Amino acid sequence: MNTTIGVIGLGIIGGVWARHYAAAGKLAGAWNRTSQPDFPSWKSTAAEVARAADVIQIVVADPAAVRAVLAQIAPELGAGKIVVQSSTIDPASAAEFAATVVARGARYLEAPFSGSKPAAEQKLSVFFLGGDAALIAEVEALLALVSAHRFVIGAPAQAAAFKLATNLNIAAQMQGLVEAITMARRAGISDDVFFSVLAKHTSYSPLAKLKEPKLRAEDFAPQFSVKHLHKDLRLASDMAGCTEFPLLTMLRETLQTAEARGLGNEDISAVIKLLGEG
Repeated sequence: MNTTIGVIGLGIIGGVWARHYAAAGKLAGAWNRTSQPDFPSWKSTAAEVARAADVIQIVVADPAAVRAVLAQIAPELGAGKIVVQSSTIDPASAAEFAATVVARGARYLEAPFSGSKPAAEQKLSVFFLGGDAALIAEVEALLALVSAHRFVIGAPAQAAAFKLATNLNIAAQMQGLVEAITMARRAGISDDVFFSVLAKHTSYSPLAKLKEPKLRAEDFAPQFSVKHLHKDLRLASDMAGCTEFPLLTMLRETLQTAEARGLGNEDISAVIKLLGEG
């Protein structure tokens, strides 16, 4: 596999992936809006990353940021270049970006993912892929360097929709967990008892396992930030047929309140603070 990759967006996840690619000898370039000149294979512009790499993976905040990146790298796109879009965006934007890239003669793969920072560090991210089957087969070996599983969902817009659906489920589980532990604490039940029994209960989930140490220690350093989940639910609520989902609406309001109270950069488990805990 001689294909190289460049990463644009070196945040919580992108930075971890880029270091994995570098360790495997595949990183041709890396760029972030906030300069990180000591980062492996650092380039001064996004366009330089696109020029140096066969595959350009974009891991930024939202559709507007992806659109800005594509505008910067457009002159470097053409035959032989592949854009792998891993930011969480909405289906309409995914279709728009795919058309933009293809119009330049390059190829496009929608590749949102699940798994927060610990999963990324352990190469356990899970990709939801939307695009041509032959293209997926071509880039899978690269994505396997940073992930445990890669699922083919369908078209780019469908992969984007699936990602938003999973994040709605995460938000719902997170809210249920913080309310449940708060209820238990107020009844005088210890965290030891709560989590040991919950682990044997049908409602236990990987999210509960991941967030247990954070809730116990009141450690709200971000694995997945409040502001990013709030953004994702805003995008989800704008999808056709989803504007009247009652739980989605309630969770959006909760995350909006959390951001307004200064919790935007904290982990999503910090919503427990809205209940007077943590």
